Amino acid sequence: MAFPCVRLCARHKSAGLQVCGYATLRKASGPEEKRGTDPVFQYVAQHKKPTHKVFVWGFSFTGALGIPSFVVPDSGRKKPRKYQLTPYRLETAEQISSAACGYGFTLIASPTKDVTKLWGMGLNKDSQLGFQRTQHSRHQSYDYVLEPSPVALPLVEPLQTRVLQVACGRAHSLVLTDKEGVFSMGNNAYGQCGRRIVEDEVYSGSHVIHKMEGFSCRVVQVACGQDHSLFLTETGQVLACGWGADGQTGLGHHNISSNPVEVGGDLAGVEVKQISTYGDCSLAVSRDGQLFGWGNSEYLQLASVTEATQINTPRHLPLKGCGKVVQAACGGTQVAVLNERGEVFVWGYGILGKGPKLSESSTPEMIPPTLFGRSEFNPSVAVSRIRCGLSHFAAVTDRGELFVWGKNVRGCLGIGKRDDQYFPWRVTVPGQVVDVACGVDHMVALVKSLL
Repeated sequence: MAFPCVRLCARHKSAGLQVCGYATLRKASGPEEKRGTDPVFQYVAQHKKPTHKVFVWGFSFTGALGIPSFVVPDSGRKKPRKYQLTPYRLETAEQISSAACGYGFTLIASPTKDVTKLWGMGLNKDSQLGFQRTQHSRHQSYDYVLEPSPVALPLVEPLQTRVLQVACGRAHSLVLTDKEGVFSMGNNAYGQCGRRIVEDEVYSGSHVIHKMEGFSCRVVQVACGQDHSLFLTETGQVLACGWGADGQTGLGHHNISSNPVEVGGDLAGVEVKQISTYGDCSLAVSRDGQLFGWGNSEYLQLASVTEATQINTPRHLPLKGCGKVVQAACGGTQVAVLNERGEVFVWGYGILGKGPKLSESSTPEMIPPTLFGRSEFNPSVAVSRIRCGLSHFAAVTDRGELFVWGKNVRGCLGIGKRDDQYFPWRVTVPGQVVDVACGVDHMVALVKSLL
């Protein structure tokens, strides 16, 4: 793979991974030991506060993992590493609180009030990571960014504003801040960045980071589909813009929309608390635990309300036996919901997590809680977060354990092999997983660790 424009790490130094499942023992030396009394043992990290770490895995050749030596070997690494099949520590100077995986690129953000609070790595041919100036020219931008590199947001008060959340689509990105609203960057061919479409606009090497307007109140969550964007406000309204050919914007038509417009349909008057999209299907969870969906239904994602392959306006999805829904995750062909009891239900098409025989379902199928570690010894284990990549799932339990299943595209599951995974499988990460971001062929985990 040729890299016409790449950003290299100055030191070409790869991050190291500490793998330790147990607290290690250190023998203390001192006068007590010399007198022949029992040795004193101390546990490493006995009084240490957890540190926040970032782990990455999957396909590395776009630079999306942020480890330069995987792509361009340095003196310590003889060959490129195309696939990282297990979690690998990414060195970051700041605590990372939000991460998102696009199609071959990654955004990570810190809650800091420092000037630098957002970093990008990976594919940048549409400036989805902002303008990343090369070392040789002020006017040339990197096509591939191989290490976490600062993304300069056009903030009015950079020292007063925090980044709350990031989201990534096929070739565009959204950044949500606490005081200055939403910013968008990257490909806007379908209006997915929420600004006027400019015919024949060149996105490579673009300096455009757009501050989005048109929201009646504060936005509290953003989500990127393949080429569309969703926004959730503090009053529970959902707005959308971008590509609408599958009805994924939910605006009652199949056209392009370059301005965020409030969706209606069955969501009219409903207070929404969470939104999810990644491919061309969109979901929303209401405050009272109901699920709504719109967009692509070629893979039975919305089969509970339609036999058509697409819906262009939100519909209430009646889910029998699922209980109160607290979270939804929507991939390319598959859907998952989490109920208030910490149980996971899946449907759609693909590897759904209940073995090789279940590849298609129009109704929710519960994944046995035992597969997430619930047993007579741990009867209270519950899933607390669910996420979807394009063709795989991830679940984080209330014990901080990460489970994955689905298509193992280019090693994106992080389970040490490239085989697909038909049941939830625990990923070995040194620490408690706080959150995880899923992409097409890579993942990022935010971890609390005592090591």
